[in-house]
Amino acid sequence: MSVTRKAVADAERLVVKVGSSALTTAGHGLDVERLNALVDAIAGRIARGGQLVLVSSGAIGAGLAPLALGKRPRDLATQQAAASVGQLQLAHAYAESFGRYSLTVGQVLLTSDDVVRRSHYRNAQRTFSRLLALGAVPVVNENDTVATEEIRFGDNDRLAALVAHLIGADALVLLSDVDGLYDGDPRDGATRKVAEVADDADVQGISVGMSSSGLGTGGMVSKLAAARTAAAAGIPVLLASASEAARALTTAEVGTAFAAADSRLSARRFWLGYAAGPTGRLQLDDGAVAAVVRRRRSLLAAGVTGVSGDFQAGDVVELVDPAQRVVARGVVAFDAGELPELIGRSSHELPPEQRREVVHADDLVPLRH
Repeated sequence: MSVTRKAVADAERLVVKVGSSALTTAGHGLDVERLNALVDAIAGRIARGGQLVLVSSGAIGAGLAPLALGKRPRDLATQQAAASVGQLQLAHAYAESFGRYSLTVGQVLLTSDDVVRRSHYRNAQRTFSRLLALGAVPVVNENDTVATEEIRFGDNDRLAALVAHLIGADALVLLSDVDGLYDGDPRDGATRKVAEVADDADVQGISVGMSSSGLGTGGMVSKLAAARTAAAAGIPVLLASASEAARALTTAEVGTAFAAADSRLSARRFWLGYAAGPTGRLQLDDGAVAAVVRRRRSLLAAGVTGVSGDFQAGDVVELVDPAQRVVARGVVAFDAGELPELIGRSSHELPPEQRREVVHADDLVPLRH
């Protein structure tokens, strides 16, 4: 067993995410048999000791059949209507299923605002901590009934990665309708499953696509992004099929394992790098990219070549290289309107009151690619 798989198998605090396609079917809504099988596996893991948070998709899918909708709606209003019906069915089904093991379920509905705003982030941390201390199983979903296009997570894979760091999880397990990461479309017999991902070099050049079920919003693209986000923050990840949940939550010898980075980001730095919503962009020259990413230095005005967005000092912005790739995020020290006259100028060329870092190293998080 690899070190990563052992870390997942031995994790004392675990986040498990399950996708819509593993719980619902088009035209028939919630599949209680599948849900019970998942709960059986989770209850078995909890019985071994430790704590578990379940991030569950399926609210919209569960609401399709009761509303006589043959497929997932495209417009946000109908999605929210389906979620309002399906969320009740999903929560009730989980409460009944976990009740077979005398386990209490606590529902936690989140929007991205709850992790983007620091005060909400801390409140969510306290809620999860108390639920777990009381022996409940938190079941998390995006609050689809109120989320808008501007504030929605977009998929529960990213939400699971954020929750994993938020609660200080020891590992993250992503369960879907695919049994791991493949180097191409798994429906093509010539593709190969990638068993272990030690670093980003192992996934370079891999082409991944959307789920074929039509029920979810993620697909392998979002799962890979979520796995890399969590791994980069120091959390080992296992990507596996929901049909193999029991093995995934015991030996972890299924699917694809993503090794964690050597060190775990602090809550603030993780929030800054992966949860906060950026309000603008700073374009960097090659020298500034090297200083910021490789040497972990502060960003100075001399290394900035362009500014876009409407932001104020204290907002989070993206730092992009000459090829427009996002290489870091940070808290900017100037308003957007102040920067154009400063960019490209050395510190000694600036007025004394403006001789400060554009983004200080303490407020900057390089991002892995």
